[in-house]
Order: sequence, then structure tokens, then C-alpha cells
Amino acid sequence: MFFTLEGIDGSGKTTASKIVVDRLTAEGYDVILTREPGGDRIAEQLRKFILSTENPEITSGTESLLYIAARKQHVDTKIAPAVAAGKIVICDRFMDSTTAYQGYGRNQDVNKIDSIQSLVLEANMPIKTFFFDIAPNKVVSRLNNRGNLDRLELEGLQFQERVYKGYLALVKKYSSRFVVINADQDQESVANNLYNELVKVLKK
Repeated sequence: MFFTLEGIDGSGKTTASKIVVDRLTAEGYDVILTREPGGDRIAEQLRKFILSTENPEITSGTESLLYIAARKQHVDTKIAPAVAAGKIVICDRFMDSTTAYQGYGRNQDVNKIDSIQSLVLEANMPIKTFFFDIAPNKVVSRLNNRGNLDRLELEGLQFQERVYKGYLALVKKYSSRFVVINADQDQESVANNLYNELVKVLKK
């Protein structure tokens, strides 16, 4: 089974996913937690390049293609083999991030981006995507407290608002795949919500 987690920067999905995966593993589930961009050696190198603040001249189109290239590597070497082996794969960000960030956030042609993604991903689609829903203005302080922000995290509130609107559009368009998690809560509550929604699918 393949699940993905989505949300704007600072939404809490990374923290919640680690808590939930530890819990599922303790209960005997064979779970792999991975992330994007990244997930394998080559994709992690692309991640460093894409997100580095030393590369501000990367164009929006190049940025999109680099993310998709990193995803192709990740799917081929890690996600697809793990799913084929019967493991549960939970990925922190996937294709919807590219649509939301590079499509809506960067004001690029969403249909064109999704067409390229569909060619690359083929049948490797998540069965459920959990969207961590929290308004952009509520995560500003979380990001500021992080320090060492990457190139996209430094884009500011207006960029995050465009990304957020993109996610809402995706949730509406793919309502059967998306599950909305209220991320405007404490970490324990958010993690419990994610766990409960995951287990519903696992026990079907």
C-alpha cells in the first residue's frame, strides 16, 4: 500500500508521520517512511541542489523538471519495489506537491505539469493522500522558529497562500483520494488523527 502526505511548509506532517510510523511498526506493520524530494542517494543529491539558497537563479520550469526527475528516481529505486514486496510505504510529499508548489505557487501551467508527471509516474499512484490543513498565516511562526530555511521556505506568505489554494483545489478535484487532517491542533492530536485515518484503510 502506498500513502502520501501533503501540506504547506510548517503544517506538521513530518513530525506526525514519524510518530505514526513508530506506532505502526510497534504494532507489527511493515512500514517504510520516505520523503520527497529525496528518498534515495541520487534523489537526495537533487534535493540539496533544488532547495539550496545558493541556487536562486533556477527557473520555475527547471525547478519543476528537477522535482519530477528526483521523483522518477525515487519511485524506481525505492517506492515501487517496496510496494511490490508488500510493504506499506508512506511518503512525505509526492506528485501533489509539484502541482501545488510549482504549478499554483509558481503560476505555471498546472495541466502541463500534470501531463509530464503522469508520463513519469505511470501506475505508481497513492491509494490515499493525507492533506494537513492549516492556514498559511498560522505557520509563519513555526517556520521562523526553525531557522536555516531552504529556498522554498523563504518564499514568504504570499507564495504559501498560492500553494495552499492549489492544495484546496486538488482536494476538491480528487476528493476520493484525499483525506483532510486538521493540522491546526497540538502535535499529539494531529498524529492521532493521521493514525486513525491510516488504520481505517489498512484494516479494510
